[in-house]
Amino acid sequence: MNRVNIITLGTKNIVESHEFFKKIGFDTSVRGPEESPFIIFFRNEGSRIALYPLDELAEDVNKDNPPEIKGGFPGITLAYNAKSIDEVDNMMKLAESAGATIVKQPTKTDWGGYGGYFTDLDGYYWEVAYGEDWEFDESNMLVIEDM
Repeated sequence: MNRVNIITLGTKNIVESHEFFKKIGFDTSVRGPEESPFIIFFRNEGSRIALYPLDELAEDVNKDNPPEIKGGFPGITLAYNAKSIDEVDNMMKLAESAGATIVKQPTKTDWGGYGGYFTDLDGYYWEVAYGEDWEFDESNMLVIEDM
């Protein structure tokens, strides 16, 4: 098992979350009626993302004993790897204007790059970062070389 095909984000309000992600540039495919979709897939490059109602996602994990839904840091971040410092700044501004909360303004990082963090409408943490030496493949995926 050496791939991730879909990352599903449980959402408190699938319609509002869908609007947010459309505002920051994601192309989506809605399953079900626009006013109450049952799942939304992102047509992004690389791994796919899906939005799904949070309570239903917990029940999908275990119908008889679903995992407890808690607030706070979930221990996972999603990353958007930019190709320039300007792209980082522009993406952060776009996310904020769409309703994101900026939790770390873009700045020089400890690892020598440039980046910041925002949370989306459901509190998921997104890193927007740029590294001077980064390379991207034909699918716009970050190339990770062995050291």
